[in-house]
This record gives sequence, C-alpha cells and structure tokens, in this order.
Amino acid sequence: MDALVEVQNLKAYYRAFLYGVDREVRAVDDITLTIGRGEIYGVAGESSSGKTTLIKTIAGAIRPPLKVVSGKVIFHFAGGTQDMYAMTPDERMALRWLHLSYIMQASMNVLNPVRRIHHSFTDFAFRHMKVGKNEFFAKVGSHLERLKLDPHLLEAYPHELSGGMRQRMTIALATILTPEFIIADEPTTALDVIVQRDVLSMIREIQREIGSSFLFVTHDMGVHATVSDRIGIVYAGRLVEEAPTRKLFALPLHPYTQHLVGSLPRIGDAKARPSLEGRPPNLAMPPEGCRFHPRCPKRMEICSQKVPPMITVEPDRRVACFAVTGDQA
Repeated sequence: MDALVEVQNLKAYYRAFLYGVDREVRAVDDITLTIGRGEIYGVAGESSSGKTTLIKTIAGAIRPPLKVVSGKVIFHFAGGTQDMYAMTPDERMALRWLHLSYIMQASMNVLNPVRRIHHSFTDFAFRHMKVGKNEFFAKVGSHLERLKLDPHLLEAYPHELSGGMRQRMTIALATILTPEFIIADEPTTALDVIVQRDVLSMIREIQREIGSSFLFVTHDMGVHATVSDRIGIVYAGRLVEEAPTRKLFALPLHPYTQHLVGSLPRIGDAKARPSLEGRPPNLAMPPEGCRFHPRCPKRMEICSQKVPPMITVEPDRRVACFAVTGDQA
C-alpha cells in the first residue's frame, strides 16, 4: 500500500491539575495505523472511545489540557515527508486546508452564524488560491455547481439553510482546494436517512473525482459499510481490530467488533439484539490488561494481566485479542 498518512505509536492524554489532584485521561493510547492514497479509512467505536481525540491529534488541533505524550504523525504529501509534531506553527498553518482539511461534526461549528456563507470561503480558501476576488468566486461557484449546489447560496446566512444543505456546504468548503487528505468527523450525525444517503454519495463522488484520502469517523457501522474501504475499531483509546470493510463485516474477529456488527438491524429479522454488558471504562483509571476484558464474553485470565499486542493475522488484517491470537507477546 502506498501510504499517505502514518500514525506511529501515538499517545495523547488529557492532563489537568484540579482540586490538588493530577488527573490524566488516556484518550489515545498507543495507536498505530496507516492510511493509503485514495483510500477512505473508517474509524468506528462507541461514544467516548477516543475517536474525536484521535482525529484532533492527527490534524494537529491540540489545545490544553490535551497533550501528545509520544508517537508520530507522518504525512507523505505537500511535496515531501513531514512529521506533524516536528513542524513549526507556520508550517502547520500552510498545510491546513490546502493539503489537509476537516469536515466537522456540526456545520454551525464552521459556518459563522452572523456572516454570509461566502465569507467562510474567503476566510478559509482565498489566501491559498492566489487569484483575484472575481476569479476566486468564479471558481467557488463552479465547484458548487459540480457538487449540485446553487452558487446563489453563498449570499445566504447559515440559518437560512437546512441542516443537510449546510452540511453539503461544509463539504464543498473542505474540498474547494482539492486537498490530498480530508478528515470527516461524524459528517452525517443528526441528518435524516434520505439526506444522509445524499451526503455519503457526495463524499464518495468527491473522493473518486479528486482522489483524496479520507479519514472517516462515525459510530454508525451502517454508514461505514456504505462508504469506508477499511475500518479500524477503537475501544477505550486503543485500536483493537483493523480490516477491509467486507472482511470485517463478513467475519469480525475481536469480541467487541462482533458485538458492533451483530447489533446492526437486518431486513426481515425482527429478533432482539443483545446488548453489551457493563459500560466503557473510565479512561482516567483504565483496567489493567485488555481494556475490554471486564465486558468480554471470551475473557481469559491473561486478559486482565497483559495488554494484547496488535497482531497481523492476514496480510491486510490486524487484531489485538488473546482469544484470537493467543499469547504472542
């Protein structure tokens, strides 16, 4: 695989000193993954599993109390190979939007509610295009038309658009400069299924047209089945399984992945889906060993004593589970 982004042993913790106590939340704990060129890599997991912290860390969007403890984020684009955390702030700024862009979870986090939409395009993209204002807006209008959006919407305020239309506009904003790498954080959250389908189709069409790689984050496994080429399953800050989408849905290996896939509704099947016992661990005091073992139906004694390593079980598949790989540490 021709790698575009490499995440190597990444650890990012929330650290704070409150009421005389040092607190540390291990939201991303030793994650390694690779995203190929032209690939949509999905990240799945329940709420509070560390998905959003992972993509913030990859994007370099770090604000206290979040801190990168160790590891690297390597980009193989923008004319060379660069480590996000060896770059200066100015180098990071030059990288963003031109080579790396971000589709946020809520469109109103991007579009200023008191300014017309065309100001957002000017703020984010104008300085990178290095053309005059008239030519810039001609290119923006052409881009919107290509994405089946009316260029006249640039004169609207965000509240004048529906939620689905605003989300399409933020996707247009993130892709106007045809960046090599796009991060999408829950881009279909709070959309009805018809609008959700249109947004996913739009993302797929953009990916085919400009050839960008996507890091696509959502807890919805049905969405991943539609759009992702490969999926990484995150539980309690750790990557527990990674596989091509078809393989992962056909034969999930990790017990947590089996639960996620098994919880999906199926047409014609009215049986109740079993819920997973317990609740996600407190990442300020995670359990020893495998973090899933308190809830795991296949747990063994070793699971509470040692952290299962990520083992390659097939050329394109990895899993971290003693029940699958045995003790190969």
